[in-house]
Amino acid sequence: MAENLKDCKVACLATFSQLESICREEGVICRDLGITKNNLCHFEVEYLCSYKRNVIKVGKTQEVQEFYLVKWKGYPESMNTWEPRKNLKCTDLLSYFWEDMMQELLRRKKRTVPKTLDASIVSHVIQRAKLRQTLKQWETHMNGLGTHKGCIYVENLVDMEGPPKNFTYINDYKVGDGISLNEVAVGCECTDCLNNPVEGCCAGASQHKFAYNDSGQVRIRPGLPIYECNKRCCCGPECSNRVVQKGIQYSLCIFRTDNGRGWGVRTMERIRKNTFVMEYVGEIITTEEAERRGHIYDKEGATYLFDLDYVDDEYTVDAAHYGNISHFVNHSCDPNLQVYNVFIDNLDERLPRIAFFATRSIKSGEELTFDYKMQIDPVDAESTKMDSNFSLTGLPGSPKKRTRIECKCGVATCRKYLF
Repeated sequence: MAENLKDCKVACLATFSQLESICREEGVICRDLGITKNNLCHFEVEYLCSYKRNVIKVGKTQEVQEFYLVKWKGYPESMNTWEPRKNLKCTDLLSYFWEDMMQELLRRKKRTVPKTLDASIVSHVIQRAKLRQTLKQWETHMNGLGTHKGCIYVENLVDMEGPPKNFTYINDYKVGDGISLNEVAVGCECTDCLNNPVEGCCAGASQHKFAYNDSGQVRIRPGLPIYECNKRCCCGPECSNRVVQKGIQYSLCIFRTDNGRGWGVRTMERIRKNTFVMEYVGEIITTEEAERRGHIYDKEGATYLFDLDYVDDEYTVDAAHYGNISHFVNHSCDPNLQVYNVFIDNLDERLPRIAFFATRSIKSGEELTFDYKMQIDPVDAESTKMDSNFSLTGLPGSPKKRTRIECKCGVATCRKYLF
């Protein structure tokens, strides 16, 4: 019997944090958990749970001393201890604690901090601390998946909502069943694609214009396609015609909105007009599969289905369960992002990549939005292909529309409904 079980493995039901707490509580050294003889008794503040003020007699005078209930990292809650303020060096955690406590006190219309906190306020502060940890872990996970320059931050100062369930963060498209992406077979022969393009570079090979200036800003009209250099090209990674493929270059923040729009995205730094911001990434599925899923999403008021209808309406990007930061970008009737079709390593015009570019200069801290029902003027369309297909707008289509959804963008030109 023992021989049969020798290679048997069973998943542990406890998390690493729980195992670490047990080891420290019992004084057990574990190399796999990073608990050594040297750090077994080290104490690091994980978060602050409660607060109280005591009056202490010092000689002939009385002094007020503040104490905080500390949850120690790697130790169970049963080992929480009250510590005087002078012993605590964790300024960020102290700031978070006071922010959460005061927000809850103000919600209860209490303007002064009591000497001791009641159980309900303590519970709220602990929940907020645990939520902040969860969001930080999610933030770390998302940043660990990418090699792009921009960092992703997560912030929720509104409610207790954590990372979305049944959602997997990805940085590249997930190809659905029965769909294949054919890689490009040839590339350009340029050594300087911007200033000395050979036969028009990659864009010229497809009878289109070079899309970018020397600063990487898009210079063609919305509706016209972008053809970037690909893996077969002779130019290097610093080529001026490699923009979207480099990924997100700005630090962005996923934040919880305070007007019922769920999550949103804002930039942490200034974004120049006409520069690339992000791609709309998700699962590539057939239009038939999109119709089937759309009926399910209708019940949730979801708008994550995005038609790839540059030439034909055969495929759709579904970002409901697989997607990147664009999954959280909200609609606006006066958006600061514009969609472009982009072709890089796959030149199948039925399967463009969807890229967002800034329509204007965007200030640090400003929310990023795009119009779920964007359109362009057919008079300005310079492509015959676009003219003949203008019923499809020549752009990646708006997310699938079936039910009338109220718009909450709040701009002066709001259409009141998304669709």
